[in-house]
Amino acid sequence: MAAEFVKSWIKLTKDWHTQMDAELAPNLTGGQLQVLELMMAHEPMKPSDLLPYLETTPAAITTLLDRMERGGLVRRERDASDRRIVWVSMTDKGRAEAERGLKVRSDIVGRSLERLSLHNRQLLIYLIGKVSGTRDSASAASSERAASGSHGEKRASEAGARIRAESAVETGAEAASG
Repeated sequence: MAAEFVKSWIKLTKDWHTQMDAELAPNLTGGQLQVLELMMAHEPMKPSDLLPYLETTPAAITTLLDRMERGGLVRRERDASDRRIVWVSMTDKGRAEAERGLKVRSDIVGRSLERLSLHNRQLLIYLIGKVSGTRDSASAASSERAASGSHGEKRASEAGARIRAESAVETGAEAASG
C-alpha cells in the first residue's frame, strides 16, 4: 500500500510541478514563488530566515535571491544600524508575481480536486493533514488564532507549513528517482 501511495503522490506532484513551470514562466519559478509567498507573511526577511523553510544551503539561497533581484522581484538593502545585516523585501513586480503564482497554483490544484466530490475533497485534505502531521497542530493553532484574532500569524504559519510540505514532497521525489 505504501508503494502505491508513493507512486501516486510522486506522479501527482510531478504533474503539478510540470504545469507550474509552464504556467509561471517566463517571470517566475516554483522556488521563487516559495520565497515570495514567505515574504508575503514575513516581509522583510534576512536571507538566513529563509533557510528553515526552504531546506537548502545558504549559497543556494544567495543564488536564488540574485536571480530574483535581477528579475525585479525583490530588493536587498543593508540595515541602517548594522551594515552586516541584509534585508530582502518584495518589489511591486514581486508582489504582483506572487499573487499571480498563488492563483496559478490554486488553479492547478483545483483542477485536480475537481475530479472529487466536495465531501471527498474535504476528506482528502483532512487525511493528508493527518498523514503529514499538520492536521492536529493546525487545528489547535487555528482555534487559538481565532480566539486571539491574529490573521497575519495564521497566514505565516500556513505558508510555512505548505512550503515545508512541498519541499518534503520534492525531496521524496528526488530520493525515489535517484
